[in-house]
Amino acid sequence: MTLVAFTILFAAVVIGYILNLRAARALRDGGAKMHSLNGFHGGYAALMVLIPTFMLIILWLLFQGSVIEFLVKSSLPEGQLEGLGVGEVQLIMAEIQSIAGGRIFGTPDQWKLDAAERLETLRAISAWLMVASTAALAAVMLYVARRRVTADFRARQGLETIVHRLMVACATTAIFITIGIVASLLFETIRFFQMVPFWDFVLGTSWEPQIPIREDQIAAAGAFGMLPVFLGTLVIATVAMFIATPIGLLSAIYLHEFANARVRAVVKPVLEILAGVPTVVYGFFAILVIAPALRNIGGDLGIPIAPNTALAAGSVMGIMLIPFISSFADDALAAVPRSLRDGSLAVGATPAETVLKVLFPAAIPGIVGGILLAVSRAIGETMIVVMAAGLIAKMTINPLDSVTTVTVQIVTLLIGDTAFDNPKTLSAFALGMGLFLMTLVINVAALRIVRKYREIYD
Repeated sequence: MTLVAFTILFAAVVIGYILNLRAARALRDGGAKMHSLNGFHGGYAALMVLIPTFMLIILWLLFQGSVIEFLVKSSLPEGQLEGLGVGEVQLIMAEIQSIAGGRIFGTPDQWKLDAAERLETLRAISAWLMVASTAALAAVMLYVARRRVTADFRARQGLETIVHRLMVACATTAIFITIGIVASLLFETIRFFQMVPFWDFVLGTSWEPQIPIREDQIAAAGAFGMLPVFLGTLVIATVAMFIATPIGLLSAIYLHEFANARVRAVVKPVLEILAGVPTVVYGFFAILVIAPALRNIGGDLGIPIAPNTALAAGSVMGIMLIPFISSFADDALAAVPRSLRDGSLAVGATPAETVLKVLFPAAIPGIVGGILLAVSRAIGETMIVVMAAGLIAKMTINPLDSVTTVTVQIVTLLIGDTAFDNPKTLSAFALGMGLFLMTLVINVAALRIVRKYREIYD
């Protein structure tokens, strides 16, 4: 039904544009002196239909799940949810949703079967109501927009006002989304620190989050020291940047300053293809090619190398990051005024001296932005680390050893039966908050570096 609703929306937008366009054209052909061009009348009608109807569909899709779940919970027999924690209630609702989707395991209770049937009925009713509401609102907005087609109507100003308010709304939404992300992380992190001491997490050197999340499970007591996890993240990111930064910068300088047009037309697109390769393919390359090669080299040299190493994961991740740095550095070098390059060459500087003493200082903001983006990508990468570096958290800076990263542990903690009322699951949010603060520090440091070393030209 969602597709039907969006189809109705698309049809209404097209109809509104055509109707108002023809109405304005008819008035103009009839001798009326129109304030705005015909296209502005059509565009005004299209936006008048599009924006409120689209928002209705999005809000309906966002809230229908919560409303339906509330109605299903309210209709359950008395006493079924009494005394249960949040996680246990979530598991029951997940089971009811699975039954409603046709995935039945074992012999569920009759009240769960009834709840699943009720859930399916409410979903069907909600879908039909969404389609009907979409059609009704689109029709109303079509009527309102059509009535405003007159010779004196300022359609251009109306269209510009709608676009301006839309841009303001998008900017405001981005701000509130950022605030919401930080607030959700902060709220769950505070809940975690109510169960685990702050300094045990920040200064702890052991990461063993395997604790029972249900009464019928048996697991260890758990240890939540973040240092080995963040240390593994830094080791892999350092290896990746050690490979990506010089190759990316030197390739950008060569392609921009020294390569001829034919070489640049071939090499640059091939280099940027690396950015479009899925990370799981890089993971396969790391575990099937790089890791065995490193083990063979280590065996020949008598150096012990773990089956899953930070060096293998970081090396492949560095290859993945080369196009990010190269592209940003190339764009930054291209943004430097041509007069600076010509002036440097005119006073006798060599091309290499021009690059190092004129172009590179002027392009530092763009180059640092590319490196910063690559660092953020390295810190947030998951698939390559899972496949090539492992899941074991160790207090080591040896790139030949097996390590893990923050993102891998977050994924591991949130897979399977999750109840957001125990330290194991909530520790994922604490790790996320730590990762957020780490990237924030990197951003602040990068801004300071740019402000201190960049060259400003008139």
